[in-house]
Amino acid sequence: DLSKSPIYEAVFYNPPHKYKFKHARVVPAVDLCIYEAHVGISSPEARVATYKEFTANVLPMIKDLGYNAVQLMAVMEHAYYASFGYQVTSFFAPSSRYGEPDDLRELVDTAHAMGIAVFLDVVHSHACNNVEDGLNQFDGTDHCYFHEGERGRHELWNSRLFNYGNHEVMRFLLSNLRYWIEEFKIDGFRFDGVTSMMYKHHGIAYGFSGHYNEYFTGNTDEEAVGYLMLANYMCHRLYPGFVTIAEDVSGMPALCRAVPEGGVGFDYRLTMSVPDMWIKLLKETRDEDWDITHIAHQLTNRRYQERAITYCESHDQALVGDKTLAFWLMDREMYENMSDMSPLTPVIERGIALHKMIRLVTCGLGGEGYLTFEGNEFGHPEWLDFPREGNASSFHYARRQFNLVHDKDLRYKYLYRFERAMLHLERQHHWLSAHDQWVTLKHNSDKVLAFERGGLLWLFNFHPCNSYTDYRIGAAWAGKYTVALCTDDTYFLGQGRVDGSVEHFSTPMEWNGRPNFIQVYLPARTAIVLKYE
Repeated sequence: DLSKSPIYEAVFYNPPHKYKFKHARVVPAVDLCIYEAHVGISSPEARVATYKEFTANVLPMIKDLGYNAVQLMAVMEHAYYASFGYQVTSFFAPSSRYGEPDDLRELVDTAHAMGIAVFLDVVHSHACNNVEDGLNQFDGTDHCYFHEGERGRHELWNSRLFNYGNHEVMRFLLSNLRYWIEEFKIDGFRFDGVTSMMYKHHGIAYGFSGHYNEYFTGNTDEEAVGYLMLANYMCHRLYPGFVTIAEDVSGMPALCRAVPEGGVGFDYRLTMSVPDMWIKLLKETRDEDWDITHIAHQLTNRRYQERAITYCESHDQALVGDKTLAFWLMDREMYENMSDMSPLTPVIERGIALHKMIRLVTCGLGGEGYLTFEGNEFGHPEWLDFPREGNASSFHYARRQFNLVHDKDLRYKYLYRFERAMLHLERQHHWLSAHDQWVTLKHNSDKVLAFERGGLLWLFNFHPCNSYTDYRIGAAWAGKYTVALCTDDTYFLGQGRVDGSVEHFSTPMEWNGRPNFIQVYLPARTAIVLKYE
């Protein structure tokens, strides 16, 4: 409540009967599908939701969709709710906004019972500037945990920067990681702000092209890189199967290679350029001008043998000043024409078709893991904005309207159904962990993209109006192909132009650099995934 005080009062917590875990930690799956969530906004009501509500209402939905990991944001205590948890004041306290620490333990234990790994968003890149309830000036000086002077302050975040060369700082941060693993049975960490940590310029007003001179010069903060190597080595050595993910936009080489190999030791990095590409396309480019070659390049542009988590949109894209992917596609028509009882307008039809295609091509080609931010799986409208002085402390946009997908008269259910079908298909074919990725066709004028991965043949026709009969696609495998998934299925609010019972047989003739080809009907704004029999 901002009207009372921005300062948090510390409370000593030591209950007589501590929660006892019933289930062991989960070793995360090799083909990670991550549901990124914020406990406080996980309710349609305009208030702060709780750990218990998340356990009862959201975890079953995550399980139903087919996600095998949940990534919890804003769990470390933070005085300012609108900071999205990135201005941490108490590193060893789960946020009391959502309930007691034992409620969080119960959430994790319940997820483990469902076979869902629990990841935590870790903010070791900086700390809140608060003095009274934070680490700043803990001993009366400005350099107890942080660098002294300007080097110890982030000019854009108004926060303090750790001195990773100080042994006691490293002990504090490493202990913090073990605390969350030992006390709450966390299965993985997503390290926030890794780019800011690794460079003395913190990535501010600096563009990375991928050239090695940008990484191995005086710009790199070697003490911070050393801390990250130690943190990764500790987590993996002490907790086999533990997963670490780096939020890095720089493309640091060997970031996701093991420490004994000379790498920084992360298991995955986030493909932060992919969601930026989709938003830029939707904002600036007409559908008929989409560059298929560029889309394919962005989706495959990652360091060789370094795994990546891909996504169409995360919490970053939904924050105030931007909009969700669905809202960029359909905007104000989502207020009027998302009911099955209203006409299916061209805007809604286009929006739903492209929303499905964008998610499918990103999940199929974009990385070795997949992530979505809660609500975006069913096309959540509008944007995300926390209660603050600038919006009269309103909770209106600080919530997830799960009621939209539960309303059987609304069209959000079709997007939810598609997400579920896509992830359950991944569970069957494990393309995220497959190594047979091959882009067969990038045709800019036809707007057709085709590739092979996970023993499946993926076909995308992004053209807004052109449908193609007997379209020839090169294929690696000789034999019969059947439809495994189609975005145009009426079950997903498609037009039903693709007959799912049709069998496609290959012809032994080289095409698109492949030894065989098949011929298919490719309707406009449709994606088809074919299964090789």
